Amino acid sequence: MAGALMMLSGPLSILVGASGIAEDNLFAASTRYAYRFDLTAWGVIHLVVGVALVVAGLAILTNKSWGRGAGVAVAGISLITQFMFVPYYPAWAIPVMALDLVILFALTRFQTGADGGR
Repeated sequence: MAGALMMLSGPLSILVGASGIAEDNLFAASTRYAYRFDLTAWGVIHLVVGVALVVAGLAILTNKSWGRGAGVAVAGISLITQFMFVPYYPAWAIPVMALDLVILFALTRFQTGADGGR
C-alpha cells in the first residue's frame, strides 16, 4: 500500500514542481511568510522530493531492503516541505500532507506474520 501511495504522491510533487519552475501564477504567498522562497526554488524542491518519492516507492514495490527506510525518510521530508508550502497553495499542500501521513503510517506500523512481518 505504501509503495503505491508513494507512486501517487511522487508524481503529484513533480507536477507542482514543474508548475513552480514554470513560475505559474497558480501560487500566491504573503510577503510576511518566514519561508518565502522564489517559486523556481520551490519548484526545484518539489521536483527533487517527487523524484525521490517515486524512487523510494519503486524500491518498496520491488521489496528492496533499503526501501522502507528510504520511504520513511522521503515521506517525512515531503511532509515538511508540504507544510512549509501551505501559504503558497493550501488546497494542494494539505491533501498531500494527509497522503504523506498515511504513507508514514503504512511504513512504520508494526506487522506480524509467519513470514517475518512482510
